[in-house]
Amino acid sequence: MAVALVTGASSGLGAEFARQLAARGADLVLVARDGAALERVAVDIRARSGVDVHVLAADLLDDGALAAVEKRLAAGVDVLVNNAGFGLDLAFEENDVAVEVRHLRLHVEAAMRLMHAALPAMLERGSGRIVNVASVAGFVPRGTYGAVKGWLISFSRWANVVYRPRGVTVTAVCPGFVHTSFHERLGLPPGHEGVPAGMWLDADKVVREGLRDAARGRSVSVPSWRYAALVAASRLLPDAVVVRAASRGR
Repeated sequence: MAVALVTGASSGLGAEFARQLAARGADLVLVARDGAALERVAVDIRARSGVDVHVLAADLLDDGALAAVEKRLAAGVDVLVNNAGFGLDLAFEENDVAVEVRHLRLHVEAAMRLMHAALPAMLERGSGRIVNVASVAGFVPRGTYGAVKGWLISFSRWANVVYRPRGVTVTAVCPGFVHTSFHERLGLPPGHEGVPAGMWLDADKVVREGLRDAARGRSVSVPSWRYAALVAASRLLPDAVVVRAASRGR
């Protein structure tokens, strides 16, 4: 039985990745800060899919908690989904720099350390799959959120080329705006995100397309032709135009 470890699994895309992986028969290790919320997700998945679900409550910004997750990965998993993250206001100069550092550490350092922990066992076995949840923001200039997601995309592209011949694929899944609790955690209730209705994506579609592209061994997955077209267009436009367009919504 395959085992998948999913971070940020208490809600949103993380919980959806867990549900869809369980539906494919994978046992799960669910990681997030909120143990009670994780257990609710676990109970639902056990009832739906009958797979084994282990809950590992851990704040990935705490060194001891991160080390515990690294230890579990080093013991061997078949799939790692790096999904944990949070957003910040685009007004970089007004943000608390300590919060910016936490943002950087979670999206880059924690994700990098978890990949580093998972890879040896995957490479020794000759199989494995790593899914890094990035964003279309990683392709455009969009504050520090775009910058950290850009790191994930770049590293995933490199790692997939290097490790795919050895049986391990690495895919950056890059959605646009998704209906989850992400924006509510930024203090934006539904309808106040500044996002045109036609640009919203559903979590189940994002995860389904992301897992499909990961299974195909792709380095990058951009769910939805709308966002794929926007990413392609952004490469042809001046930075000033792209920054103005990317500043819409939160």
